[in-house]
Amino acid sequence: MQKKGSPYGTHRVISPKGVLPQPADVVDNNMDEIYDNEVLIDVKTLNIDSASFTEIERRAEGDIEKIKETMLGIVAKAGKHKNPWTGSGGMLIGTVEKIGDNYVGDLKVGDKIATLVSLSLTPLRIDEILEVRPDIDQVDIKGKAILFQSGIYAKLPDDMPEGLALSALDVAGAPAQTAKLVKPGQKVMVIGGGGKSGLLCLYEAKKRAGVTGQVICAAGSQKSEDRARKLDLADDYFHMDATDAVGMYNKVMELTGGELCDIVINCVNIENTEMASILCTKDDGLVYFFSMATSFTKAALGAEGVGKDVTMIVGNGYTKGHAAITLQCLREHEGLRNLFAEMYA
Repeated sequence: MQKKGSPYGTHRVISPKGVLPQPADVVDNNMDEIYDNEVLIDVKTLNIDSASFTEIERRAEGDIEKIKETMLGIVAKAGKHKNPWTGSGGMLIGTVEKIGDNYVGDLKVGDKIATLVSLSLTPLRIDEILEVRPDIDQVDIKGKAILFQSGIYAKLPDDMPEGLALSALDVAGAPAQTAKLVKPGQKVMVIGGGGKSGLLCLYEAKKRAGVTGQVICAAGSQKSEDRARKLDLADDYFHMDATDAVGMYNKVMELTGGELCDIVINCVNIENTEMASILCTKDDGLVYFFSMATSFTKAALGAEGVGKDVTMIVGNGYTKGHAAITLQCLREHEGLRNLFAEMYA
């Protein structure tokens, strides 16, 4: 008889009691027995989120063995891969191994899936790290994970390689939210436009803003700018350190004829880019922080400090239909698909 589980996975929380699995310090990652509403996954690859991997790599000074040690240490201590410095996780792909008797859903044993909930809340056991691919934040492992009843997932598509689908699904919330927010004729800037989520956001922004809109790619380096430019994903391109808020503001004033942007989407993985995002947005405009390096305090007090009345949205990695929208981006734009295949698959 399987034990009864909570749909939100609170039955796995060890400490502190009474919280949900994401904010919990420690969760139970015992995979010998599953609860009646859980799915046991045989894990193949972890896709660590960009801010998290960047921080782990920095602390390990790029040493692969130290990266492995750090990751194994995080999971041994917490029962999940929640980065203690950034608080963020990532997601995984694997094969459904076992399904609880009372789990409600369309999964069956043998299905290949990508979990679309953060590793920061997913009970995980790593038996062995097989390969670390620092260029793309992916780590192949032998291990198991648990998907709760409330956990969202995508079945991996048949028409593209697993690694390609995984890399896009990891940031699925960003292009899908962009598709929802951008209206025809708007001026939109994507900060971090040459990165993985940024490229997908540029594509959706251009599609939604249309010929009467203006889409600006603000990249972090010449290489990133060239990557986006080559794919023809925006109307204007430049590269600049996004922590230089005044420099960014002056550049955007120039590009928009002094109007600034209706929407700014922040996809960078470094700290202190809140003010550039806010300054480049017109009054009554909207800033969408998809970056896990965003500080709510810096954003809120910063906007107040410069007298900006802007709506600020925290990037929720989930929005309805996000997996379908994101995979469709790769199907529609051959250049994007080829780039993702080359870089991430």
